[in-house]
Amino acid sequence: MNILSFRETERILSKYKIPFCKTEIFNSKDKAFLFAQKIGFPVVLKVHGQKVFHKSEIGGVKVNIKEDDFDNAWEEIMKNVEGKIIEGILVQEMFYGNEVAIGMNRDDQFGPTIMFGLGGIFIEILKDVSLRVAPINKNEALEMIKEIKGFKILDGARGNKKANINSLVDILVNVSNLSLKEEQIKSIDFNPVIVNESKALVADFRIIV
Repeated sequence: MNILSFRETERILSKYKIPFCKTEIFNSKDKAFLFAQKIGFPVVLKVHGQKVFHKSEIGGVKVNIKEDDFDNAWEEIMKNVEGKIIEGILVQEMFYGNEVAIGMNRDDQFGPTIMFGLGGIFIEILKDVSLRVAPINKNEALEMIKEIKGFKILDGARGNKKANINSLVDILVNVSNLSLKEEQIKSIDFNPVIVNESKALVADFRIIV
């Protein structure tokens, strides 16, 4: 069981029109810094590797990194993952909005099952998720989104701006299509997908083959 390389993940996401945050992978701190300057600070740094399954738990993720903090953040991650085989460090734009999770698990009996839920405590503790067996269409994807208990957060509760639900629908349908055509993929974990009033972007991705 391996996590797809960043390049292969990038290819899959692009092929199936799944939008993701501006991201690039580096082994050179200097080149990474230049990319961060290009996309604009603050940025996110995170480790990526075929056997790195829990980035946050090992200190492999740093968020909201400003220009003056970049050097220290890079060195801290490299120290935390010392001894592990990594592909490199991802440098990613900061994108703001509500966090949701979209995933797929390939079941031996039912085939690919698509999952949707809010990120953070909602999925980890409250298990507030909806499930469908692929394939799903846009109407079914919309039903998945609306049936979770936390939907009101996406629908503009307490004066918040309404999330772009159509963009989430598109990602769910495209994940369904992907799961049917790429049978070598065992599971997909997009958590978080960040959505605001204008669009949704996958911010963290783990595709296992």
